[in-house]
Amino acid sequence: QVQLVESGGGLVQAGGSLRLSCAASGRTFSSYAMGWFRQAPGKDREFVAVISWSGGSTSYADSMKGRFTISRDNAKNTVYLQMNSLKPEDTAVYYCAAQRSTSWSVTSITRYDVWGQGTQVTVSS
Repeated sequence: QVQLVESGGGLVQAGGSLRLSCAASGRTFSSYAMGWFRQAPGKDREFVAVISWSGGSTSYADSMKGRFTISRDNAKNTVYLQMNSLKPEDTAVYYCAAQRSTSWSVTSITRYDVWGQGTQVTVSS
């Protein structure tokens, strides 16, 4: 089973950009579909984006389409989330997660087997 460590969070002004990284340990990274989720204070954790095992397919929550891009580098055991045109409502703790079901396009939190510790993203107005 992989272990996940996120990085790249921070404070950014509205309209700015950040790139989050999630580094995975272990030799089986390419067998996991990877997702990004976020949780704002007082709110439930929500789906952000997911990427297939090879990186050839991606899917996004509607509010992130056109602003966020998920990608992965299996040679580096890393998945990324490029976030552009950030808004104050994007402020949250961002988590990466891994799952090995037969379907890559999984948005349900309960289907993910492994989670990182999260990284804080704060967008100021």
